[in-house]
Amino acid sequence: MGRSRAVLVTGCSSGIGRATALALVRAGLPTWASARDPASLADLEDAGCRTLRLDVTDEESRLRAVEAVQAEHGAVAALVNNAGYAQVGAVEEVPLEALRRQFETNVFGLVRLCQLVLPGMREQHYGTIVNVGSAAGLVTPPASSAYAMTKYALESLSDALRLETRAFGVRVALLEPGAVRTRFTSTLAAGAPRRDLPGPYDTLIRNALALAQREGAEGRGLAPEHIAEAVVHAVTSRRPRTRYRIGAQARLGPPARRAMGDRLWDQVLGRVCPSQ
Repeated sequence: MGRSRAVLVTGCSSGIGRATALALVRAGLPTWASARDPASLADLEDAGCRTLRLDVTDEESRLRAVEAVQAEHGAVAALVNNAGYAQVGAVEEVPLEALRRQFETNVFGLVRLCQLVLPGMREQHYGTIVNVGSAAGLVTPPASSAYAMTKYALESLSDALRLETRAFGVRVALLEPGAVRTRFTSTLAAGAPRRDLPGPYDTLIRNALALAQREGAEGRGLAPEHIAEAVVHAVTSRRPRTRYRIGAQARLGPPARRAMGDRLWDQVLGRVCPSQ
C-alpha cells in the first residue's frame, strides 16, 4: 500500500465542516466526513465522501473512526479538527461542568485525535494536522471566556505540536477565522443561560449575543466555503502556512489590541458591547 492521502474531518454536520468535506472531495482527496449523527451527512456521501459517526468526546468513538480510515488507507494522511461549539456567559455564572464540557469538545477531544493519528503519520513520514481555531483565540470577546479559552489553548497546542512533529514529516496548520455565516451564532444563542429572575450580567449577555449575530448571521461574516479553501490549501500545499488568519477580525483585531493597550481597548469594547 502506498502513502495514504485520506483526510478525516470532524464536525461535518453543518457550517465549516460540511463545506470543508465538500471542498476536499472535490479536490480529489479521499475524504472521511464525520459527525455525532451520521444521518446528517447523507448529502456528503452523495457527493463522494465516506461518512462515519464520530463523537470527539467519546474514546470508543474516536478509536473506531481512526481505525476505520486506517483499515482502508493504512494511515490518516490529514486530520482536520473542526468539531467545536461556543457558549456565552460571564465567568461568575458559567457552571464548571459546562466549562469542562467545552474543553472536552474543543480541546481534549482534539488532542486525543492528534494522538491517535500521529503514529501512522510518523510511520509514513507524512501528514498534516489542521486545527480550526478562531479570532476569539487572539482577542477575547465579552461574555465569551469559556469559548475563547479553548481557542487560546489551540494557539499553544499548535505551536508545540508543529515543533514536535516536523522531524517526522508532519505539518501543523492553525486556522484563525473571524465570524462565519453558519448556524454557529444561533447555537450560541440557544446555549445562553436561562433563568427565571433577572441576573447582573443579563444586559451584557444580550449585547454579546446581538454583536455575534450581527457579525455572523446577518451577512457580514465569512462564508464557510472561504474557510474550506484555506483547509484545502493547508492539506495540499507542500509548505502550508503555520497560521491562516481569515477575515478582518483575525487580521486587524490583534494589532489594534496591541496598539490601544488595555485601558483604551476596554473602553472601546465597553461601547461596542455595553454591560449596563
